[in-house]
Amino acid sequence: MNREKEIPYKIYLEEKEMPDSWYNVRADMKNKPAPLLNPGTLKPLTFEEMRGVFCDELCRQELDDTTPYIEIPEEIRKFYKMYRPSPLVRAYCLEEKLDTPAKIYYKFEGNNTSGSHKLNSAIAQAYYAKKQGLKGVTTETGAGQWGTALSMACAYFGLDCRVYMVKCSYEQKPFRREVMRTYGANVTPSPSETTSVGRKILEEFPGTSGSLGCAISEAVEAATSREGYRYVLGSVLTQVLLHQSVIGLEAKTAMDKYGIKPDMIIGCAGGGSNLGGLISPFMGEKLRGEADYEIVAVEPASCPSLTRGRYVYDFCDTGKVCPLAKMYTLGSGFIPAPNHAGGLRYHGMSSVLSQLYHDGYMKAVSVEQTSVFRAAEEFARVEGILPAPESSHAIKAAMDEAIRCRQTGEERTILFGLTGTGYFDMMAYERFNNGEMKDYVPTDEELAKGFAGIPSFPGNDVC
Repeated sequence: MNREKEIPYKIYLEEKEMPDSWYNVRADMKNKPAPLLNPGTLKPLTFEEMRGVFCDELCRQELDDTTPYIEIPEEIRKFYKMYRPSPLVRAYCLEEKLDTPAKIYYKFEGNNTSGSHKLNSAIAQAYYAKKQGLKGVTTETGAGQWGTALSMACAYFGLDCRVYMVKCSYEQKPFRREVMRTYGANVTPSPSETTSVGRKILEEFPGTSGSLGCAISEAVEAATSREGYRYVLGSVLTQVLLHQSVIGLEAKTAMDKYGIKPDMIIGCAGGGSNLGGLISPFMGEKLRGEADYEIVAVEPASCPSLTRGRYVYDFCDTGKVCPLAKMYTLGSGFIPAPNHAGGLRYHGMSSVLSQLYHDGYMKAVSVEQTSVFRAAEEFARVEGILPAPESSHAIKAAMDEAIRCRQTGEERTILFGLTGTGYFDMMAYERFNNGEMKDYVPTDEELAKGFAGIPSFPGNDVC
């Protein structure tokens, strides 16, 4: 029998096949990610120092780089079952449209009200906050997907939720903002006058459209100045990549079920949550020498932290109130152009992914915005899903590879992450369709301004 004909359009796992543990890829990394540093002492951040900002259990997860599997609490698994397992889809129609010998699969994470993969970590972080007896949490959001997901999770557990939304996204995506408010969140455009760090940023950069680094600074200040609150983050941190590993674990289980092995795994990359989650079990096999995969991070040309950044310790936020992380960075003061892939506008990259990239386990490419939207529309027309601009970076790279396979005759299996839907991004699609969207690529001189703010201290040499 032709095995190819047995593979359905959508591969659904049963509930019992959903992961019962998250996978911690750091446990299999020979070179562990560099620890977060206290900016005052330049020494590794301790549990006691960290717990003033984050929930206790999340601090433990952040510091644990040896335990390969961490059990998912039953309360979180119960919530997951409302929208997980998510489908693995064979893009037959896209393959036919591209006339390619390549086989294309995507893991679709947009089948929940938040519209993206962000809910996987939001519900976990809200659970640990509730379990600790906290009143509420604060956070930042770029495109609004994380803020939406956290608002949902906090409503489920009865927690107060305060969201600082990057100003350009606040203005470009009013419906995303209203979904957050519907779930009871307080949403503030960032930078704002509500925090001292926000006022400082506005004074230094009057009229700024904001950045994730700005919003992080405000959210951290808001959390540490309120009793019973903690700050939570939707990307970058290793605890977030841990929670998002359900994506890759499900994808691998589904592929194994049908005897499918991907040659290339592609994910969009901003801070790293979706990419890290998708690749984690595959990367684990690669690190252990059990299998090999070509893993590709796709970032916007307007905010190219991996492809043009520096691998050094840098502040995680513009206000310089957060710990220092060793990562590929454009400098915490870098404020990217107000492009529409708001979730990919962070100045740095996850320390885990930065280390893996630096060690040669994955590669990165950057793509310009108009080419991303062309790919998004072509995908929507044949696959029937309107993708988020962030996800469309991965779509663009997957299509490019499929076209290359058509030209060479090479048969390859491609897996990419479709992180969410774009139904709250219609202003961006309107600008593209009207021919008003422009590409922006920062010059070396513009990047140099961001690099100039990277902290200088012994041992913090550029790699």
